[in-house]
Amino acid sequence: MIEIGTKAPDFQLQDQDGKTHRLSDYLGKKVILYFYPKDNTPGCTKQACGFSERGPQFREKGAVVLGISKDSVASHKKFQQNYSLGFTILSDPELNVIKAYGVWQEKKNYGKVSMGVVRTTYLIDENGVVIKAMGSVKAADNPQQMLDLL
Repeated sequence: MIEIGTKAPDFQLQDQDGKTHRLSDYLGKKVILYFYPKDNTPGCTKQACGFSERGPQFREKGAVVLGISKDSVASHKKFQQNYSLGFTILSDPELNVIKAYGVWQEKKNYGKVSMGVVRTTYLIDENGVVIKAMGSVKAADNPQQMLDLL
């Protein structure tokens, strides 16, 4: 994980519509950058819907929500449409950003060990500095936790 007080690594990724986003595009705003394992799965859907439902409150506090997974742009588009998600979802199929943020880790599931994205959320300040890092977050609770932090 990225340490608190560290400049967040900049990146360039495509969103659900194929538009390119850079973290540096959001300087001047707080950014909630959350990494999740897979589109259209129960936990990831709860987390995404929670962020989407609270969208007006995040915007009121000057914050932007960006979700990142290794799923494709097309998968993200379906996910966004299925749940009417009101925030940007970024595709990192090459795992460059996922690895840069330290969220590609060994995971154990039913005794099987594999590599995957550990659900992690970062709060980045207006200057691009990490001010909160939360690993292994609970999907359903995370959106409200982040709103409370703001």
